[in-house]
Amino acid sequence: MLCMACGATVQKGYTTDVTDLGDCLIIVRNVPCYKCQECNEVTYTGDVVKKLEEIVKMAKSYMNGISIIDYSKAA
Repeated sequence: MLCMACGATVQKGYTTDVTDLGDCLIIVRNVPCYKCQECNEVTYTGDVVKKLEEIVKMAKSYMNGISIIDYSKAA
């Protein structure tokens, strides 16, 4: 698989996703991704995007401030 930003090779890995909702910040750690070896661009699969949206929606419903969630435990 090639990077959409620079065309270099990407490898499977994990990253931290940060969603700023204005009144709260949701941090999801250990998110599976494809990471570029050259520019560090991160790409998610459709399944991961869908799960991240579910995690953010769930966290948003019961918190304000900062929430840090481990993807592997929430998925």
